[in-house]
Amino acid sequence: MNEAEETRKIQFTGKSSYIISLPKQWILDLGLKRGDKMRISRQGSTALQIYPPEFHSRVTPKEDATMEIDAEEEPTSIIRKLISLYFLGYKKVNIKPKMGRLKPAQRTAIKGSVRRMLMGSEIISDSTSGITIQVIVNLLELSVDGAFKRMMHLAKSMLNDALLSVKEVNLDLAKEVINTDDEVDRFGFYIIRQLKIAIQNEHMLKEMKFDNARICLGYRLVVKNIERTGDHAAFIAKDLLEFKKGIKKEVFEKIQDMNNFSISVLDDACLALFKEDYVQAEKTIVRSGEITKYEKKVLDSTRSLRDDEEIYRIRRMTENIRRISEYASDIAEIVLNINIEKVLKKTS
Repeated sequence: MNEAEETRKIQFTGKSSYIISLPKQWILDLGLKRGDKMRISRQGSTALQIYPPEFHSRVTPKEDATMEIDAEEEPTSIIRKLISLYFLGYKKVNIKPKMGRLKPAQRTAIKGSVRRMLMGSEIISDSTSGITIQVIVNLLELSVDGAFKRMMHLAKSMLNDALLSVKEVNLDLAKEVINTDDEVDRFGFYIIRQLKIAIQNEHMLKEMKFDNARICLGYRLVVKNIERTGDHAAFIAKDLLEFKKGIKKEVFEKIQDMNNFSISVLDDACLALFKEDYVQAEKTIVRSGEITKYEKKVLDSTRSLRDDEEIYRIRRMTENIRRISEYASDIAEIVLNINIEKVLKKTS
């Protein structure tokens, strides 16, 4: 048990109240004294939170936010502002025109972004005079680890499906890969939102099983790398839609081997993250460098090709796949940074 935890017995007093004592040092550390009031809130079905009222008002984001937009404001600008408010942890966002009415293009963009990007959000009011968005999902319903694992699974599926679409020259599957990229981003935005809230709330940090707020920054960087993984899978799919041609079988098989290797390294990096395994992370960084061997085999196999366009496409595919291995190495480095202090403690 660490210094921030103690076990105290619940006692019964009077006819209908239970009381529990608090450690003296905790009270002194928080600058509290006899007679000060404390807030008690229930956190789901398994936890209670006790805090001074001033602390609660300082770390809890405001419930509502109102965003006024100009009639000529571009939909992309509105969406960027909406995502920023989502990240800040607001539970309700009101979007209103400064003057007149919302334009159809603005309304369509807002509703589309809520559906495609903002997990746990629902539109509860929609008219030309404004749109209200309610965020109903919270940490207890979907943990950061749970969201990250689903995000990771989607990104890997995108890579495999992108390669399959090229192999079969399946344009419909390529389109599905591109659409799935929005789903990956939805999980990423949700995780970032929860991390930003947790940085200001020690209770949420404990719910996530994070030792300190610094780990949130590490996870934020990991999420960005997984988002980029999905982006590169989408690039491969877009290439097929552009050229509508497959790749020579003997070359494609080597590209498939390269892709399988990149995914396996990414798996190793994420496993090291979940296990908080410093040694595994070091091994992953070393192993990720082997991607150059696979890339060389692919490029060597193109020497017999005479179609410059096909050679160009193959080089673009190998570049996208090599980036995945590089992202795996970046994630492993983050694991090293997060867990270095644990290694030093074991050594000492």
